Amino acid sequence: MPRLLSSALRIRRDPRLLKIPPYLSLLCILVGVVWLFLLPLDEYSRRTYISENALLPGQVHTYFGGSDQNVFRAYKHEVNALEDKSNLEINDKLESIIKGIGLKVGRQNFTYNSAGNVYSGENLYALLKAPRGDATEAIVLVAAWKNTKEELNRNGVALVLTLARYFKRWSLWSKDIIFLVTPDSIAGPQAWVDAYHDAHDSSRVDRLPLKSGALQGAIAIDYTQQERFESVHIIYDGVNGQLPNLDLINSVSNIAGGQMGMGVAIQEMWHHDNKYPDRLRTMLRGMLKQGLGLASGPHSSFIPYHVDAVTLQPFGRGWQDEMAMGRVIEGTFRSLNNLLEHLHQSFFFYLLMHRDRFVSIGTYLPSAMLVAANFTIMAIALWVKSGQPELNKEAAKKNEEFEVNPNNSAVERDLFLPLGFVTGCQFLSVIPLYLFNHAPESTLTPIFAVFTVLNLLLPYGLSHLITTYYAPTAQQYQMIRSFSLLLLGMFLSSLATLNFSLSLIVGVLSTPLTFMQPWPESPALRTFCTVLLNAIAPTMVLVIGASVWRLEISDVLREAAFAWDVYGMYSSIVVWCVWWPAWLAASVTVLGKPVPAATRRGKEKAKTA
Repeated sequence: MPRLLSSALRIRRDPRLLKIPPYLSLLCILVGVVWLFLLPLDEYSRRTYISENALLPGQVHTYFGGSDQNVFRAYKHEVNALEDKSNLEINDKLESIIKGIGLKVGRQNFTYNSAGNVYSGENLYALLKAPRGDATEAIVLVAAWKNTKEELNRNGVALVLTLARYFKRWSLWSKDIIFLVTPDSIAGPQAWVDAYHDAHDSSRVDRLPLKSGALQGAIAIDYTQQERFESVHIIYDGVNGQLPNLDLINSVSNIAGGQMGMGVAIQEMWHHDNKYPDRLRTMLRGMLKQGLGLASGPHSSFIPYHVDAVTLQPFGRGWQDEMAMGRVIEGTFRSLNNLLEHLHQSFFFYLLMHRDRFVSIGTYLPSAMLVAANFTIMAIALWVKSGQPELNKEAAKKNEEFEVNPNNSAVERDLFLPLGFVTGCQFLSVIPLYLFNHAPESTLTPIFAVFTVLNLLLPYGLSHLITTYYAPTAQQYQMIRSFSLLLLGMFLSSLATLNFSLSLIVGVLSTPLTFMQPWPESPALRTFCTVLLNAIAPTMVLVIGASVWRLEISDVLREAAFAWDVYGMYSSIVVWCVWWPAWLAASVTVLGKPVPAATRRGKEKAKTA
């Protein structure tokens, strides 16, 4: 035992251990990325299944149809007549229709201000009391007057009215049913859900005059297509990457695909052959939407309140009609009506790659964790290295940062400059976060252009400032990198458990930061690293992303500001307060010109004398 301990101590003090971390970090990055691309294989993914037996999807006979089609056509005629009317006129007419059905009606006003724009309107909703319930639980059926593409949801609103009349005739409901019609797909549902849970800002959102019990689930209809359809698209992405319980998606898929014979698609994969390329494409699309954290439909506002919700969107040309869509919703509501408790048994963290194939968090999480771990590994190695004497001149000229140093004695660390610089970078990140979330829309593009130019010049200015006034040593640059990478690794590893996709995307884009260091003796390497860092700067990634998806920068920034103000999207915090400070620290480090410790000590002695 003593021999084993002495051997372990010798190994621990062996300076050659410091040559391992860069390769270990690179290995973590490679394994993390390869791990992600293995997930669509059958060996790593699983078939979907229903965990909650009480749902019994597709086990009941649906009766919606027949004469209800004539009712639907009548309501659709009423909706078409309201196409050019104002929100208040529309709600007045819908209120009279719903009251004629025999339901109680409530209305709610809301006003949001974001990027100099005003988003206001009035929600209308009706409450169907459950004949067999005690008003402690409710299910919501939502239809926005206009969908996320600003298209009139003709069939969706008409179908909600028809189903309200149809559900009123049945006495089997054990949960209240709320029929909600909002003027838009994002602000309206968010205002209603916030007020329902008493989490609203009373200066912007009115309280609800009618309420029921705890919401158990919500289904939104986005049905703008006029001709008969072939399949149904399930939209399930929530705010900040949150997802509904997988049982809800499986239930809808089982009812639509199994009982009704419809095709089912996810992530806009209209034709899916269930092979590796399509699985990978579906998974990456889902990860991108999850990473952005934007609301993808009326259902997204419900998920942060632990209300499982999806949006159903018919597509394609086939023989399915409005009655088939109504039977899908009826079957889903009958399944939710069977629940004895809130959905909890299935997965809340998953990656879908096909309607029948998914990966759970235990399988995909190591990918993001490995990428985040590479920053922590390098941060620890740099901290240890900063406590050793500087390299000799020959090694320094070769830029061999982790070269073996025969003198293993410890040196004192000067923490003031590294801690102050990293803390200053974190405080600077508040500036872009505030500007892009509070500036008027007309000024967003000029502000972004000015900030992009300043972002290119800022590392040079900061590097010149600290070089002139503080003359940092190689040890201080090592500690700047160590603290910066330690924060980055800590933030991303924590974020991976909440929003895996955002953590992985930022982590992969930040991987070059791990290997950045000063290059005082190699202008070519310094130039290459500077160009590489500018290419992966948050501002440049935003420009490239907008050009790839053919979007205007002003539209992207306006949507991000709206998401921040209305439903609390935190992706901008990760970009500006996690990714950007780490990028800035690495950029300043690359431009650094370390002063030998002996030279600095001599200058300090001379000043003292």
